[in-house]
Amino acid sequence: MKKKIARSCDNGQMPKIVDHEARRLELADAVGRVIARNGVNEVSIRSVAAEAGWSSGALRHYFATRDELLAFACEQVIQGVAARIINMRHTGTIHQAVRDALLETMPIDAQRHAEAAIAFAFLALGLSDPRLAKVQRTHFDSMYGLCLQIIRSLDTEGLLAPHTASTEVLARRLHAVVDGLSIQRLAGHLTPEIMITQLDAYLAEIILGTDESR
Repeated sequence: MKKKIARSCDNGQMPKIVDHEARRLELADAVGRVIARNGVNEVSIRSVAAEAGWSSGALRHYFATRDELLAFACEQVIQGVAARIINMRHTGTIHQAVRDALLETMPIDAQRHAEAAIAFAFLALGLSDPRLAKVQRTHFDSMYGLCLQIIRSLDTEGLLAPHTASTEVLARRLHAVVDGLSIQRLAGHLTPEIMITQLDAYLAEIILGTDESR
């Protein structure tokens, strides 16, 4: 191997260095494009390889099965959404900040529709595969954590509507509303506009002064 590298350098050629993590991320992006165009059921080793311009054999060097590929894609979705929310900069009202953060997780456009489709695909996939079930729990835990942070912030700022439930219970309710609306949108039962209207209606119930701030 050393002689081969030396010969390449002698010939004025640098040995090719493959960024394996970048290639895995490239495949995760391809999964998102396949889902956005054709739906999660069309995700396969062959379809994702074709989308990425790879051979199926080359893809299998990184992911041996469809489930491994989907699991990685879902993990990237969770991390990507979390990063976008963390990097948000708000200059408006608390209602707008809460609304923007929650909408970042919901299928309101093509990109976020694909991300939500990947994440919620694990509701069924996780029933038969412990590893995929773990990914689904990570998704739920991440979303619950966001909702709990929102509720606690509202409570600290004195902007939470009068309530008798704990902040943990209120966070579970907010999580249920967001996920319920997202699933109905993915199923085609709601348009993005109706989904957003319903989210706004719930936020108006739990945030004091929402009507004045919108």
